[in-house]
Amino acid sequence: MTTPPRPAPPAAPAPPPHPAARPARTASPRTARAINDRIALELLVEHGPLTAGRLKELTGLSRPSVADLLRRLADDGLVRIVGQAGEARRGPNARLYGLVADRAHVAAVDLRADGVSFALADLAGGAAGGAELPVGDGADAGGGGGDPVERTVTALRDALRESGVTTLHTVAVGAPGMIDPATGALGRGSTLPAWHARVPAAIRERLGAPVVLENEVNLAGIAEHRLGAARGRDTFVLLWLGHGVGAAVVLDGALRRGASGGTGEVGFLPVPGTAGLPSATVCDGGFHSLAGAEAVCALARGHGLRPPRHASAHGVHAAEAVVRAAVAGEAGAGAEAFLEALAERVAVGAAAVASVLDPGCVVLGGEVGRAGGQPLAERVAGRLAGMSPLATEVLCGTVEGSPVLGGGLVTALDAARRELFTPR
Repeated sequence: MTTPPRPAPPAAPAPPPHPAARPARTASPRTARAINDRIALELLVEHGPLTAGRLKELTGLSRPSVADLLRRLADDGLVRIVGQAGEARRGPNARLYGLVADRAHVAAVDLRADGVSFALADLAGGAAGGAELPVGDGADAGGGGGDPVERTVTALRDALRESGVTTLHTVAVGAPGMIDPATGALGRGSTLPAWHARVPAAIRERLGAPVVLENEVNLAGIAEHRLGAARGRDTFVLLWLGHGVGAAVVLDGALRRGASGGTGEVGFLPVPGTAGLPSATVCDGGFHSLAGAEAVCALARGHGLRPPRHASAHGVHAAEAVVRAAVAGEAGAGAEAFLEALAERVAVGAAAVASVLDPGCVVLGGEVGRAGGQPLAERVAGRLAGMSPLATEVLCGTVEGSPVLGGGLVTALDAARRELFTPR
């Protein structure tokens, strides 16, 4: 019997080329110029007007390269001479180069059940105006002063006109509810006014500006990450305590939205201390029932506290007012016990978040969280340390003004600068 021939062994893989033989991977001159231009523009955003000499120090480029860079950016309408520096030195004063801030404007819109607020900014991030629009009950049916979508677009247009802004580069809209990551559309929630979902398309069509839609708690988280208490941290969670409760999750420097846009919907989180469990459509029985505005008001009444006279008897404004009064020592004998009980409730939600994500830091935001400030944060930190084996710092939000609008402007400016700071 003939033995079949053995197959030839596989050829040995060719040895990798000697390092000296590999082609060098370097940026093309055009790419290098684009990178340097963007670095210089970002430095002008961060530091304000700079001299060519200071740009040379900050970028490490040669003097001729900086001169060419400034010439290119001036030709593109992004940089101009805004003044002089070095009045105390001998010789001619150095020119100061600044970003052309009015090259583009952006807007942020915060949609709430009872109203809409706006903020405008120029390309340098400077405030360029804003407005607030109350929306009354019955707005979904076209009552309460007219169609709220039409009123929102008109109010934004009026704010632009009053600020002397003719066009918008990008508009960031913050709204309660989940944003579908596949479509970018606002999902219909049982507690959300129906008109919210129609606002982004109306702005896009009527004002001709690109619109970025984002959950409002996520925008507040972006603001705290870039401008506030979590600045410089790669990982943290913003715990929003307002009309409802929610969370913005930032891990490894990136905002996390989840498969369906529902990351941070902690109002549905089952927790001890409630009368039941939440359902797929109603968060009653979840963490919302412990720390939402109505629950905070009920807790305050249980401790003999009442909102100040200027505040309503219920709702987020009442919860904010009674917490602020308790922290200031103006709410009566039950204030300390109320704050301790509130901290216990907030710590329950924070402990659940920490056990899953281990963020190392929780920032208390929303109207109630900001009203509680550092005193509430310290109490929550104490309770959390006794509930969780994971070291978790608890801070209060520090962004001034509206964190939702602040995060919206950051988001819109990022979009504008990505386009304008990248040469075509």
